[in-house]
Amino acid sequence: MKKPVLVVTSHFIKPVDVRIDSNYEVRRKTDGTSFTHDELLAAAEGADAMLITPFDRLDAEFFKRVSPSVKVISTNSVGVDHIDMRAAAECNIAIGYTPAEVTDATADIAMLLLLGASRRAFEAQELVRSGEWTIPRAQALLGWQVTGKNLGIFGMGRIGQAIAKRARGFGMKIHYSNIHQLPAEKAGDAIFYANPLELVKVSQFLSLNAPETLTTHHFLNAKTIALLPERAIIVNTARGALIKDDDLIEALKSGRVAAAGLDVYEGEPKLNPGYVELKNTFLLPHIGTATVESRSNMGMVALDNIDAVLNGTPAPSLAKS
Repeated sequence: MKKPVLVVTSHFIKPVDVRIDSNYEVRRKTDGTSFTHDELLAAAEGADAMLITPFDRLDAEFFKRVSPSVKVISTNSVGVDHIDMRAAAECNIAIGYTPAEVTDATADIAMLLLLGASRRAFEAQELVRSGEWTIPRAQALLGWQVTGKNLGIFGMGRIGQAIAKRARGFGMKIHYSNIHQLPAEKAGDAIFYANPLELVKVSQFLSLNAPETLTTHHFLNAKTIALLPERAIIVNTARGALIKDDDLIEALKSGRVAAAGLDVYEGEPKLNPGYVELKNTFLLPHIGTATVESRSNMGMVALDNIDAVLNGTPAPSLAKS
């Protein structure tokens, strides 16, 4: 029986790649570079499905030109903001994603960022690695304890709830804003704010966990920063475009914001160089899902989505436009 043709835009963890190579006729670049827009369209000609990543931007123009043979596109990510969902629906192309598989790994990274930023981990590491560690200099690295502090969570979905669970273990008080108030069994003792600006006012620590939309784009800007408690700490594991970079950098320089822990950036992998120049930033290269377990589960679910659609059954994780 002829194998379905699958366009793959990246290499994945070994068990996922083994399944790909075993079950599909694979079209993948072999020179280690990414597909250009036109190369991806050419590769999709006559293909049955595509497996992509968030770095593949599928806009309306892509869907106007993509081969009608493509029945399903599965993205190895929780977000689908890199895909024009309306255009995909107009082409009757199913879009699969991996919403549940990233939760714990990303929540762990959020806590790493929160603790790293609050305890000045970058400066401390730099002191040790440079050989400049002296007792007086180490004693000067005074950070901020998290115990008893307010953690504001902007976006209380799966990841936001997992962060809240972890933060409670550190004795933090949970506050949140979300499109809808959570039922008591999910919210626990967390305090809900229908207006996210009211959340900002009480957030000594603010974790950004909302999707990027027209209303959340540059949510953290000079105006919202002005509402924060003095010397607040910012964490972002969601989307870089939730932050207006120049405004946060200015607040970090002035001390209005004490520190920031960031795993995502607008325009990544490029990022605003202002962050790199600061000592009070704890920066990671978008590794929220970078565990063996998470990446394995994500890849397998992404392939499950493709198999289901090609077999005429509902995908286990189907994104809606």
